[in-house]
Parts: sequence; C-alpha cells; structure tokens
Amino acid sequence: MQKIYIVCVGRIKEGFYRDAVQEYLKRLTRFARVEIVEIPENRTLEKEGEAILRACKGHMIALCIEGRKVSSESFAADIKRLCDKGEDITFIIGSSCGLAQSVKDHADERISFSDMTFPHQLMRVILAEQIYRAFMINSGGEYHK
Repeated sequence: MQKIYIVCVGRIKEGFYRDAVQEYLKRLTRFARVEIVEIPENRTLEKEGEAILRACKGHMIALCIEGRKVSSESFAADIKRLCDKGEDITFIIGSSCGLAQSVKDHADERISFSDMTFPHQLMRVILAEQIYRAFMINSGGEYHK
C-alpha cells in the first residue's frame, strides 16, 4: 500500500480543521497509509528546516508559492507516477513564515496550489482533499467531476 507523509510545522488548533483533515485521511485509507508528522515551531526557519528534512522520506514535494502550478488532473498524474515507481511521498507544509531555503533546495519538486497565500493549517485540509481527489481520479471514481 502506498505510504504518504505530510510533514508540517505546528499543530492544528481549530477543531473544524482537524475534523476536515481526519475525514479525508479516513477516506484515503482504501488507497494509502497517510501519516502526519508535526514539527514544532522554532524561532528560526533554519532550525525548522533541519527538523523537516530529518522527518522526510522518499520523494519530497515542498508546497511553496514559487512552485510549479498544478491542476488536479496533473497532480493526480504525478501521484500515479510516483505510486507506480513504489516511492514513498512526503509533502511539506511550512509554518506561517514559510519554508527554509534548505528545504526548498532539498525537495525533489516544488508545487503551488495557488498564487494566493493560505493559512498553513488550512493548507493541510486543502492538501488532504487534493490527495484524496488524486486517488479518486486515478481510480476512475466519480468524486472528481
């Protein structure tokens, strides 16, 4: 079964964000094992970056505004390609201050979901939903219309 890690800085404080993430993780159980790794916030991006890099496994994808823009379909194709190779996938979400340059430099890919900036806690929900959507697209499910 595919293994996906979501490495992120800080904890989700709002219950409604936690509930939304948990719902998508529950839906994903038929496709993949998803593990969320929370890195404590630090005074410097460099220290956060060191902790993030220690937590990453497999193919690293940094979510950052300067990354490549992707549609849901191309995101699904990217995930299928990595799954077909049997690679673990790690998605990285930075803190409200962003990601250390060292993380961006070590990442295998950088993607951006939008030119807009989202709260990092909301980004977890968006990412979980898009991962679920990608697996549904790849399985021919009706979720993606």
